[in-house]
Amino acid sequence: MHGIHTALVTPFTSGGGLDLPAYERLCARQIDGGIHGLVACGTTGESPTLADEEWSAVVEATRRVAAGRVPVTAGIGTNCTRTSVDKARAAKELGADAGLLVFPYYNKPNPAGLRAHIQQVAAVGLPLVLYHVPGRTAQTLPVALLAELAAYEGVVAVKEATGDLRYGGDLIAKIATPVLSGDDFTFLSLLALGGTGCISVLSNVAPSQTVAIYDRFCAGDVQEAMLGMGRLWDLVGFLFSDTNPVPCKAALAELGLCGPDPRLPLAPWSGPSPRALLDAALG
Repeated sequence: MHGIHTALVTPFTSGGGLDLPAYERLCARQIDGGIHGLVACGTTGESPTLADEEWSAVVEATRRVAAGRVPVTAGIGTNCTRTSVDKARAAKELGADAGLLVFPYYNKPNPAGLRAHIQQVAAVGLPLVLYHVPGRTAQTLPVALLAELAAYEGVVAVKEATGDLRYGGDLIAKIATPVLSGDDFTFLSLLALGGTGCISVLSNVAPSQTVAIYDRFCAGDVQEAMLGMGRLWDLVGFLFSDTNPVPCKAALAELGLCGPDPRLPLAPWSGPSPRALLDAALG
């Protein structure tokens, strides 16, 4: 697990249904932009609002467009272990290469529960990316505990989304498992600390530009990577100025790539147009 894996939005029609043609165009645009992987039905994909059949349709469409050119990771995490196991089985049957397993939200499991949760999902045989996002789970794991969980058989990466570089650096120092940033604003800094890439919201909007930052850093051209991030920095700020993926969908709509609407309980973007930010970032 390395490079830029795009946490894809899920486009909806004006009537509120899935817009699979728009979704498939987004997937193709990502691959054309050089991204290293597609992540379907994560937080950015509004997974809590997707019915089971919609989730299956999105994962299957992602795999179909990817056609083996890049790996597909499917969001499988819930706050119920049985449901997460079922999702892992379904994702494996649909041809996903990995499952994104967010730590259970709302119930705030104790360490023994977290261990059992991950072990039971891993037993399905789908490679797992553990997703540590305290802003949505209300639980920041001790670094030592997350390092222990990351070493479990079947875990292939960690998506680290505390936004805390000290935490990310401490984790990277303790484990051999790849660590990807889950926050675009820590992406380049985590690379400097030994991270392996980013599960990115930004790359929905700017795929080739985000990949170029990663490529320049890996080539040793840190200055050019910094300049590339600087050109996108205001756009990153916009994308996280409201609950994700509200601003991201507004930006994609401005580019004519999909509709702007999320599903309730998220409401659409109501602020100023991001057109000037997009023009500055994308040229």
